[in-house]
Amino acid sequence: MIPVKGFAGQNVAVLGLGRSGLATAHSLRDGGAHAVCWDDNPAARETAEAEGFTCKDLRKQGAFDDIATLIVSPGIPHLYPHPNPVVVAALDAGVPVDNDIGLFFRSFADSSWDNFDTLPRVIAVTGSNGKSTTAALIHHILTEVDRASQLAGNIGRGVLDIDPPEDGAVVVLELSSYQTELARSMTPDIALFTNLSPDHLDRHAGMGGYFAAKRRLFAEGGPDRAIVGVDEPEGMFLAGQMSEGPTDDRVIRISVDRKLTGPGWQVFARKGFLSEYRKGRQAGSIDLRAIKGLPGAHNHQNACAAYAACRSLGLAPRVIEAALHSYPGLPHRSQIVAEAGGVTYVNDSKATNVDSAAKALSAFKRIRWICGGLEKEGGLGALNTAKDNVAKAYVIGREAAAFALQLDMETEVCTTMAQAVERAMAEAQEGETVLLAPAAASFDQYDNFEQRGEDFTQEVRARLPA
Repeated sequence: MIPVKGFAGQNVAVLGLGRSGLATAHSLRDGGAHAVCWDDNPAARETAEAEGFTCKDLRKQGAFDDIATLIVSPGIPHLYPHPNPVVVAALDAGVPVDNDIGLFFRSFADSSWDNFDTLPRVIAVTGSNGKSTTAALIHHILTEVDRASQLAGNIGRGVLDIDPPEDGAVVVLELSSYQTELARSMTPDIALFTNLSPDHLDRHAGMGGYFAAKRRLFAEGGPDRAIVGVDEPEGMFLAGQMSEGPTDDRVIRISVDRKLTGPGWQVFARKGFLSEYRKGRQAGSIDLRAIKGLPGAHNHQNACAAYAACRSLGLAPRVIEAALHSYPGLPHRSQIVAEAGGVTYVNDSKATNVDSAAKALSAFKRIRWICGGLEKEGGLGALNTAKDNVAKAYVIGREAAAFALQLDMETEVCTTMAQAVERAMAEAQEGETVLLAPAAASFDQYDNFEQRGEDFTQEVRARLPA
């Protein structure tokens, strides 16, 4: 655990008592602060009280009279579409509002670092799609080469729940826009931006606010090195803002749309081949086509990003390539869950928006596509560009019929996962892929995308021969 610094003897309010909230309360206590907790859920308050924390209704008048700062969990709105009343009360009282990410960066280093030969490093990954895979891939590569690494943030452990780092260790953080928007301190050694596509627009009042939230990772103190996907205008703009000129290798540009040229530092993938260029010369290359855990152009972008991060740490190209081949993939992200009768079954339940689903559809040929759920803003038109790869779509969810009407391809309204899997498996032929890539949120039928992916996996495996 990382003890929170700077609040010894003070009262710090913690709003939201899920995984990150409780970890924050423990870290505050370890750092000598008194955590004053609140959650609208009585069961969450009971859990906190059982662990020795004081719960106080922060909505009441005068609740912030003796509070030094308010720490807010990621799922709680602090600005758009409407700020939580507790956040409003804190701001009215002049109390600063922060989150566990901000506390982490102000508390990460300690006096033991004076004895280290190599200071620990922090790599922070954000973006719309691929950030979980990219963060996990960096962690995997480092682990494969026996370099101490911890994976935390929006994946793995809570940022304050990790172990104090050892000499030369690396902490890899996946950070969502909810986390980067609010954190008062963010000073990673390496900051990585994968891509940008419409998502969480209500939470950020549109694309401008969404990009601004992501961009803060690069603005609050500034990283030593920025790795930026430049296949969207926002990424191109960000790379330009971070760079001092064409030869500035503090910025590494990455792409899967085109070959990148110039005297700077570039990593790109075309037709399944990763290439690294530096100062106008090729410095490394990898054939990504044979890496089973990274199918499709979207995963090739993740590979470029992870490769660039590891090269920034001094790892050699061939060392990185060997580690890529042993990467097993993340659950619910282009995860091969079964292969039988010449048919491959892939769980990409994390494809919760149109952009990520379109990328999944482009990664495979001859697809039996299971999709649907709680539709997000913007419609499904972008998915029709991948229809040539789809043999048939099997639509699930409460709004399955309306969802199906937007798809310009053969569809069957199945509503439930069980029926969709049964029909797709019955019709799948050798060489085809049964792919779950919902292009929608899960909350109409499931608690989260993980539960949806597990349901798909169980339904598939239950129907395969023993």
